[in-house]
Amino acid sequence: MTPEEIAGHYSAAMDSVNLINALVAQETLTDEEQDTIDRNVAHLQLMVTKDYWTTEDLTPFNDAITAGS
Repeated sequence: MTPEEIAGHYSAAMDSVNLINALVAQETLTDEEQDTIDRNVAHLQLMVTKDYWTTEDLTPFNDAITAGS
């Protein structure tokens, strides 16, 4: 995998992090918003298992998984 592809995967995962963080900051959630959190948590759980990461900081991924769970 090229560095550019890894960067793209990292960016997409950070989109999930940002979405989860924005939604969990709300006082109440709709069922659709909770489903969105659940899908994005599942995405991040998959992403942290990938073996192509090099020096990327996966802490935001793990923090969002915790926040969204």
